[in-house]
Amino acid sequence: MSEQLLPGYIIRRGSALERSLLLKFMQRTYEDLFPNEDFSHLEQTVKQYFSSDTPLWWVEEEGEQGAGSGEQGEMGETRRISNAPCPIPSAQFPMPNSPIACLWVGNAIDQVHGNRHAHIFILYVVPEHRRRGIGRALMRYIENWAIERGDRQIGLQVFQSNKPALNLYNQLGYQTQSIWMVKFLSAEQ
Repeated sequence: MSEQLLPGYIIRRGSALERSLLLKFMQRTYEDLFPNEDFSHLEQTVKQYFSSDTPLWWVEEEGEQGAGSGEQGEMGETRRISNAPCPIPSAQFPMPNSPIACLWVGNAIDQVHGNRHAHIFILYVVPEHRRRGIGRALMRYIENWAIERGDRQIGLQVFQSNKPALNLYNQLGYQTQSIWMVKFLSAEQ
């Protein structure tokens, strides 16, 4: 089932049948930030964490809902009737009936208070549809979803180099709670 997210855009719940499309969106997210890297390993992340407990939503242009339309599956999810691949649109090859944004959410436990809360694994809007309010609308959507299920906070991770995302999250009231630190180790030591 889908509903309007913004004028001209609908949001629909994804299904387990869209695992490969989720992987493509994840890879594109990281490729945007780190263009010379190989992100084939993200397949393991999707295999390990994508389940009915980690909901996925797609945004499509209104009236362009072909790839995701189909029969209703378990828990109101929309299933694709066709097994044909659903490519991610790009400026060079825009594809009708393709999602233009993705939101995948998991669960985390607040380490201070012990409460379960939503954790955003990925929020991605294809470049051709950015700066139209889609990311902001998705954040409001997930906040409402989290409130309805009883969560008292939402967590996410963002790279320091991703200034547009940092600006959005700051404008929406997100605050740094911890800092994730990494030390690269050399096998020569």
